[in-house]
Amino acid sequence: MRYRDLGKTGLKVSEIGLGAEWLERHNEAEVREVIRCCEDYGINLLDCWMSESNVRSNIGKALEGHRDRWIIQGHFGSTWQNGQYVRTREMDKVREAFADLLTRLRTDYIDLGMIHFVDEEVEFHQVMAGEFVEYVREQKEKGVIRHIGMSTHNPRVAKLAALSGVVEMILFSINPAFDLLPASEDLNDYFAESYEEGLRGIDPERAELYKICEQRGVGITVMKGYGGGRLFSEKTSPFGVALTPVQCIHYALTRPGVASILTGCDTPDHVKAAAAYETATEEMKDYATVLAGAPCHAYSGQCTYCGHCAPCPSGIDIAMVNKLYDLAVMQTEVPPAVRAHYEGLGANAGDCIACHGCETRCPFKVPVAERMEKAKALFEG
Repeated sequence: MRYRDLGKTGLKVSEIGLGAEWLERHNEAEVREVIRCCEDYGINLLDCWMSESNVRSNIGKALEGHRDRWIIQGHFGSTWQNGQYVRTREMDKVREAFADLLTRLRTDYIDLGMIHFVDEEVEFHQVMAGEFVEYVREQKEKGVIRHIGMSTHNPRVAKLAALSGVVEMILFSINPAFDLLPASEDLNDYFAESYEEGLRGIDPERAELYKICEQRGVGITVMKGYGGGRLFSEKTSPFGVALTPVQCIHYALTRPGVASILTGCDTPDHVKAAAAYETATEEMKDYATVLAGAPCHAYSGQCTYCGHCAPCPSGIDIAMVNKLYDLAVMQTEVPPAVRAHYEGLGANAGDCIACHGCETRCPFKVPVAERMEKAKALFEG
């Protein structure tokens, strides 16, 4: 298992994490089996947003004696009322549900205290200006949570969070389908059966969000990486082709700012299928060729950092140069950290011989040589 820095939190999280929602349907022994399987593969990140008491208790029993092996995302505002999940901002219920989470998980701290499910900009401002965020801050000051996070599906809200100076990491929905769509406050919009004509690559607001997070050290953990499973079938995929779990995982992990993708697992076999990413070949990870050959896609001309441009005869890591260029042009001046990263590369844009071999391999017809000229002018001019 490979590990990545989660922004500036100081935490190193496994590239593959456990989204525990599906464990709700399982008993204590089955939950323990999944948790142990994750540990065997080196998975150390777990998201527990669920408010139902039994699943919390079963996870807690499975973690007992193993708590220090796990980084837990626990949510503020996810409550269990009258036998069902309710997202709330009522502080008495928020406090009660969070205390219940700690008790049932058999822990006295949560690594990542998540402000739960904020998809509306108005709600974001209400949460961040009121008693809710003060309670969350108080828990951090007491050491009950170590870091403050937020979960959202809306890139506009995620951007506000990343720029807030309060939210240190974001749980965000990322997959090749969602990335094409404009921001929405209605999650159902992202599950459309087909897409409108006129889409042109990754939505600019989402692309900007990823760059801001990378630039500011706000880590991203990924939910909805499989698009609810619809990307696994050509009949339900909006692209008209099926992707594999490994391809979806690779897509998420190639986005700037992303540290880990949380995969929904309720059996050891699901864990093994996700962990197979760590030993997958480049061919197995290749989402770009599949998307480029799909009946419906909108990625033409846009670098997705997929790495198909390699190998470069001059030794340039073209995908990295493109990523650093995209980060740099967000500012009026090149950020020192981005410049230092660029200058530390073994070869850079100035070494490009314009052979255009990379362009013949690019599934999305990116004008690589032209971008290398722009990067050279920006960083070396």
